[in-house]
Amino acid sequence: MKLSLRPAALAAALLATCSLQAQPAAAPSAAAAASAAAAQDAEKENVGRLTAQAWLVVLDRRDWGVAWDNSSNLFRRNVPLDKWMDAIPKVREPFGVLVERRPVQTVYKTTLPGHPNGEYVTVIFESKFDRKADVVERVTTMREPDGRWRVTGYSAQ
Repeated sequence: MKLSLRPAALAAALLATCSLQAQPAAAPSAAAAASAAAAQDAEKENVGRLTAQAWLVVLDRRDWGVAWDNSSNLFRRNVPLDKWMDAIPKVREPFGVLVERRPVQTVYKTTLPGHPNGEYVTVIFESKFDRKADVVERVTTMREPDGRWRVTGYSAQ
C-alpha cells in the first residue's frame, strides 16, 4: 500500500504536528516551576518543623530562659523575659512530663496576622503528657534576617 500526500496536505500535517509538540513544551516549564516552588516550601516546612521540635525539647526540660533566649527577636520584643518567666510555667507545669508528641500539620506562609510580611512555618503538634493526655501545641517559627529559623509564637491547649 502506497501512501501519497499532496504537498499542501503534507505541509498541514507537519504544521499540526509541530504545533502539538510545541504546546506541551510550555506546560512542563510551568509545571517544573510549580514543582520547584513546592519543593522549596516543603524544605522550609521541614526546617521550621525541626526548629519547633528542638525548641519544644527546651520547654520540656523546663529551661524557660533558654527557650526565650532562642526565640526570635520579634518574640523577645513582644514578650519581655520577666513576663515569659511568669507565664510559661503556669501554662506548662499542669501538663506534667511529656509522654509523646507528633506533628500533625505544618504550613509555610509569607503572611501572618499581626506580624510583618516574612517567612513563617506553623506546626501543630498533638501531645500527650502524664497529667494531661490531649494537648494541642502550636509553634510558629520565622526566618530571621540572619537566615536562621526561630520560634515567634507558642500556644498550648
